[in-house]
Amino acid sequence: MLKTSKIRIACLILLFSIHTIAQSAAQASGYKLKTIVLDAGHGGHDTGCHGYEGSYEKEVTLKVILALGKLIEQKYPDIKVLYSRKTDVFITLQDRALLANKNNADLFVSVHCNANANKSAYGAETFLMGLHVSQANLDVAKRENEVIKLEDNYKATYGDFDPDSPESMIALSLAQNANIEQSSYLATKVQENFTHKLNRYNRGVKQAGFWVLYRTTCPSILIETGFLTNKNEEKYLISEDGQKEMANAIFQAFEDYKNTMEKGGKITAPTITTYEQPAVIEKETPKEETTTPKVEKKEETKTANKEENKGIIYKVQIISSSKPISKSSKAYKIYNNLTYEKVNGRYKYAYSPIKEYDLARKVLKQAKAIGYDDAFIVVFKDGKKLSATEAKAYLK
Repeated sequence: MLKTSKIRIACLILLFSIHTIAQSAAQASGYKLKTIVLDAGHGGHDTGCHGYEGSYEKEVTLKVILALGKLIEQKYPDIKVLYSRKTDVFITLQDRALLANKNNADLFVSVHCNANANKSAYGAETFLMGLHVSQANLDVAKRENEVIKLEDNYKATYGDFDPDSPESMIALSLAQNANIEQSSYLATKVQENFTHKLNRYNRGVKQAGFWVLYRTTCPSILIETGFLTNKNEEKYLISEDGQKEMANAIFQAFEDYKNTMEKGGKITAPTITTYEQPAVIEKETPKEETTTPKVEKKEETKTANKEENKGIIYKVQIISSSKPISKSSKAYKIYNNLTYEKVNGRYKYAYSPIKEYDLARKVLKQAKAIGYDDAFIVVFKDGKKLSATEAKAYLK
């Protein structure tokens, strides 16, 4: 069985390599993006995740995808836009991938909504095929791959595919390595637009073992637009304005990708945002509290006026460096949510989000105590960074 699985994986990698060589040759001789597959996650009896207001992931993803497709069709009528579904029907992961492969698609974009047992988790993230670099990434991939089990005779279709097997995923990740730069470039543009144009919280560009991405033979990304399990984010994602804004942000990223590829522009090496502590904005579990005893979220104090501080988030930035912080650094023992963003080749580390100023001040004090003398507090309101003057009102 193991030998058969390895042979199958080897054959797939060979097929993907041949496809990629053909794509490279085409680009060298005047590449034009001709076909894109838009995939609305879930559908039919596979509802996906649920929200507080009775929303279903399958409904949100379809509306975003249809709005995105309309934008592409209107501006680029020469591009063939294929939809995995345009109505509320169940489509297998196999058929979604085959739609792209059979039509020799140049790009595959899948849209989903996220969920978490912790109702405070929020933000958008975009995935490309790759190793499960964190437990958080693995959990997202497992949830999306779980729909395989809703298919009839799924074992005959998917064979030995096992997203929980590290050995299997290491081998399968090689299949998309040829497209990783293109996929990463598009994913980065999507996240940039979400962050800078829509002020959505950026959970980063990540890698994980999504079956539908592994099976496609073209550059492919899977977008988690936000958390339906978060009341505020659900309200935004189920609104017509929110869906149109998300679609437009993805469209602009697609347009940037298309123009860069067709002009033969340089696709920079992939930058994958990896959070050493999972970038889920959630309360620590008892286990986590025992590993980070110095500052605990239970120490958060109530503000005198909650309405005044509504929408306010504090970040404690500790360093901007050309190299990542060592995993053994004491910085990881101060507070659980230490994240980083890579901007212009520099790693910017910050503890985020922190909802109370008193806690942010304590985290800042601890950071300075272990040598981060240049650490400082940054204030965000409704996802937008405040200027130093504006922030004074929230820094006591």
